[in-house]
Amino acid sequence: MPPYVPRVAIITGAAQGIGLSIARQLAKDGIDVAVNDIPAKSAQIDEVVNAIKETGRKAIAIPADVTSEEEVQKMVETTARELGSVDIVLFLFHSTFVSFKCTFQATAEIFDAVTAVNFKGVFLCYQHAAKQMIKEGHGGRIIVNSVMAKSIGFPNLSVYSGTKFAVRGITQVAAKELGEHGITVNAYAPGIILTPLSIGGGTLDEKLKLFKEAIGIPSYIPHAEPEVIGNLVSFLCKPESHFITGRIMFETCIEDSLK
Repeated sequence: MPPYVPRVAIITGAAQGIGLSIARQLAKDGIDVAVNDIPAKSAQIDEVVNAIKETGRKAIAIPADVTSEEEVQKMVETTARELGSVDIVLFLFHSTFVSFKCTFQATAEIFDAVTAVNFKGVFLCYQHAAKQMIKEGHGGRIIVNSVMAKSIGFPNLSVYSGTKFAVRGITQVAAKELGEHGITVNAYAPGIILTPLSIGGGTLDEKLKLFKEAIGIPSYIPHAEPEVIGNLVSFLCKPESHFITGRIMFETCIEDSLK
């Protein structure tokens, strides 16, 4: 097998927040980037692409719905054709249809909307990324976002927490299945990261207070900037990280304090 060399990355959810931070970091690392997000964010996607090009790296815009197998397959194939390979695939999945409802109040509509993005989307992207990497035959890196809710059941987030538990399972299974092909599969599970999706409108202190109260997180639990994730992912994409697979990063004492 030829040695793994990180040259091209697909990043979903890259129009803002953590995805944007990762795209910037990987461009600094000398990696070309296929920038994906939902079609409604096409203008933001173009801004990210232009910013990456200004650093001297190649970048392409691929608006797509990750709940559609046809669009996921096209995204992977387009990246391979236009940028030359698919070495890294980073999936950032957070359904915007997150509703703070307890288990007996959550509706079937909420269940379908959240699982479509947070589980079906993960499955489709894992599947088509793996097929392309195996076809190319030089290994690769698959990395997906999770949250602390992947191993702790948070009140009022039963469906959301359930999908993140599912991400943990499929990540560990895929790591075992793809290891023989030189592909590592990992996830990161940060706490509260300051992104437009997590804090929305209002003052920062107000939003953090309301968010922590809604899901039962103590006020002393810290938050962080998206760049923290960019630096972690940067390492996981390097050849030197070949010994790390099947891991959910950021399993810390913060989680232990919530159990």
